[in-house]
Amino acid sequence: MKFHVAVTENALKALNARRKDERDREEDWIAARRKELILPGMSRRAAAAVRRDIRAQVARMRRTGEFGGTRDDIVTRAVREELRARGLDRKWPKPPEGEVEAPGRPWGTPPSTPMGDGGYTHRVSVNLPYSLGDTVRRAAYWTSKDAVDALQDWADRWGDGVDVTLREAERDGIPAELALMSAAGRPSAPQSALEIRDRLRAKVLTTGDLLRAAIDRATEASQPEIPEQT
Repeated sequence: MKFHVAVTENALKALNARRKDERDREEDWIAARRKELILPGMSRRAAAAVRRDIRAQVARMRRTGEFGGTRDDIVTRAVREELRARGLDRKWPKPPEGEVEAPGRPWGTPPSTPMGDGGYTHRVSVNLPYSLGDTVRRAAYWTSKDAVDALQDWADRWGDGVDVTLREAERDGIPAELALMSAAGRPSAPQSALEIRDRLRAKVLTTGDLLRAAIDRATEASQPEIPEQT
């Protein structure tokens, strides 16, 4: 399952550096094993068999995590660890049809960090095994559902603000003038209501949030401890 994740320049550089380090380590190991096992005077057939066995060993070591493998392999392992660390690595009910396929962040929440200067300037494409990708999508949906429902109620009471109103109107094909006229009839939200909205927004977890946390986990030395599975 493919995901396109907005990331910072530093996160992308760190992920690429991790992949290069893993590739260099793997290639050094392969070279050492070939030097050790392919002896002078060995027949071509025997040497080919040694190379085949080494390739099979490398594939097994990638599966077990002894070698980093591809960038997707690195992120996949980190996603599994991130789900475990958050207590989200479990069976989740199937969301309502069409809910997890919607692009962007959940309804009622702003971008966690803007694209461009000071925010996300790059994108990473990540391929996860289907079952893992499905778990990521379901975990994000159900973890956020109560907060998203409350944000929808909040917006019905106070409105979303001009920027969100215009974005929603453009997406739904509603003329901007009509959307602004409708929003103008709502009372302004007091500070206490704005604080409630901010607390609700902080409870929303997206697939992008999970994948960015996994990338950080894969590239940073200091990470939260992973609880033992029971």
